[in-house]
Amino acid sequence: MITPKNLIVHEIIGLKVKVVSSTSKSYIGISGVVLDETLNTFVIETPERKLKHVPKKNCVFEFTLPDTNQQVRVKGEKLLNLPENRLKRGIHKI
Repeated sequence: MITPKNLIVHEIIGLKVKVVSSTSKSYIGISGVVLDETLNTFVIETPERKLKHVPKKNCVFEFTLPDTNQQVRVKGEKLLNLPENRLKRGIHKI
C-alpha cells in the first residue's frame, strides 16, 4: 500500500499527479496520470489525452494516493533517480 511516507520509493507510474509549483510557469497546473518516468522527467497524460514531459527538478508535484485519495506533495528533487533505483535509497520523510 502506498502511503505518504513510502511514496518516494514506490511505483509512481499510474498515479494521478498535478504540478503545483515550478520555477517555470508553463509547467504549473499540468495534471493527469503518470504514464512514464525517466531519470529526470515524468510523462503525464492530461485529461485531453495529450502527453506532457515535465522535469522533476525545480517542480513540486501533488500525487493522489489510489487507496485513500489522499494528496501528497513531493519536491521533484526527491524523485530524481531511475524508478528502479529509488528502492535502494530507502524510505525518507517527505
